Amino acid sequence: MTLDGKVAIVTGAARGLGREEALELARQGARVVVNDLGVSGDGSGRDTHAADAVVEEIRSAGGEAVAHFGDVADWNDSQAMIQAAIDTYGDLNILVNNAGFCRDKMIFNMDEEDFDSVLRVHVKGSFCSLKFASMYWREKAKREGGPVYGRIIGTSSEAFLYCSVGQPNYAAGKAGITALTLSTGFAVMKYGVTANVICPRARTRMTDTGGMLSQMFAKPEEGFDQFDPANTAPFVAYLASPNAANISGQVFTCCGENITVVGRPDITTAESQFQNEGTWTADKLDAKLGKYFSGRTFGDGYAIPGA
Repeated sequence: MTLDGKVAIVTGAARGLGREEALELARQGARVVVNDLGVSGDGSGRDTHAADAVVEEIRSAGGEAVAHFGDVADWNDSQAMIQAAIDTYGDLNILVNNAGFCRDKMIFNMDEEDFDSVLRVHVKGSFCSLKFASMYWREKAKREGGPVYGRIIGTSSEAFLYCSVGQPNYAAGKAGITALTLSTGFAVMKYGVTANVICPRARTRMTDTGGMLSQMFAKPEEGFDQFDPANTAPFVAYLASPNAANISGQVFTCCGENITVVGRPDITTAESQFQNEGTWTADKLDAKLGKYFSGRTFGDGYAIPGA
């Protein structure tokens, strides 16, 4: 599963999942651009120390890495990040979109900034990096007259599947990442690029809320730590490897020892279908749909109540 000579970018890589993914990609031989923004006390808005520490850890282990301090949702910063990989190492092969954060509130308590800021980082941040990476791969494939080595891994969440209450912005952002990553994957597959989405359960700063969520993701006193973010890193490295060349357009959930392939929504395998001759009327809809849902418990819908 060697990634010797490959060039990877991991966004949001100073801590948590991104840090572990950057370290694992480097262990497998990739040269890594460690991207992060963060908050510092000097007014610059950029914490260089955490990302630099990851770079130093990689270099101390014999790997190659550089830090990139930029906002993935900023058009120019994102373009510069892609260019930094190309200028430093001569290529780009792997893009792991991991940057993100939470501002959890119930929909009736959420303000515009809570919504816009989360969607900006998750969706626009993924769009910007995908835009410039896909441009590079497309132009390279045309120039070389054949497929290139490209791997896209988007970081989503089961929040988009369960439509988590108290996370309408986060759930929407993760749904956007999923659709955006897979749509990009279909566009670049003819150039040899794969694109997959992972939904990891892991202990990160986003789970460190001090409440029930922190308790749920707490490190056990003994035994296997299923929420250790390091558990997800080998899977990311696998999807980035030559061994996964035929895996694309997939959504996975991963937690500890378990990886699940999420089935694609498909009308042919829908729960139920209803047909009518001609235009539906309210009475006909009620006769069929009303009867179908009459035995359901209120709130028994697509998502898991309270998830």
